[in-house]
Amino acid sequence: MRIPFLDRLTNRGPRVSVIRLHGAIGMAGRGGALTDAALAPVIERAFRKGKPVAVALSINSPGGSPVQSSLIAARIRRLSRETKTPVHAFVEDVAASGGYWLACAGDDIWADESSILGSIGVISAGFGFQDLIARWGIERRVHTAGRSKSTLDPFRPERPEDVARLHTVLEPIHQAFKDHVTARRGAKLAADRDLFTGEFWAGRQSVDLGLADGIAHLVPKMKAIHGDKTRFVVHAPRQSLFRRLGLSAETVLDAAEERAAFARVGAR
Repeated sequence: MRIPFLDRLTNRGPRVSVIRLHGAIGMAGRGGALTDAALAPVIERAFRKGKPVAVALSINSPGGSPVQSSLIAARIRRLSRETKTPVHAFVEDVAASGGYWLACAGDDIWADESSILGSIGVISAGFGFQDLIARWGIERRVHTAGRSKSTLDPFRPERPEDVARLHTVLEPIHQAFKDHVTARRGAKLAADRDLFTGEFWAGRQSVDLGLADGIAHLVPKMKAIHGDKTRFVVHAPRQSLFRRLGLSAETVLDAAEERAAFARVGAR
């Protein structure tokens, strides 16, 4: 716990740790994506180094892996409880889908008027190439041990039983997302509106619906709470020199996927 009078004696203001959660949320091992493995040491430092009075999450994410979203948010909440440090989430361009899952790790959520929030849903997307390969005289040969092993094969016609099976997977994931948002936002959520359809909204609308607590930006809001002498220490995953310079094929692919994800919610 910080001792305020010592800060006054040393002329140092209270410390706020800022965790940058910018980009798509991906599977563990994917170089540029936000993952629990990559963020674990970052989050740990943010909560434990320098005894911060608060942790601020700077969020700009269109979502991604529900598992990684859950792991990252759970780690933030666990460290918040252990260190008794409040967490404030600030949305920049977008906190959609998994990005909003991360925002709900905050004790409160703040957004810009033009931020995009929501998209509380789960999606599985693909293509069907069966007509294309048939037109070119290509025969698809698949041999499996297990009759469902080739479920949703993009080179074969879609089968109703495969789609039904997929929904039995998507629905529990969606329910976990809804449970997380409800547990974190509770009575703040608008009772007369279904917020779990996958829709997304702009900042002011999000406040009206209870998805956010107000319109505010990170630095001025934290200074309003903790004083003008508040100091900010930014924590973010370290990247290799090649990734920082954009000189790897993986960086190019990550950037293309990330832009596509942002485009789905009208950002960037």
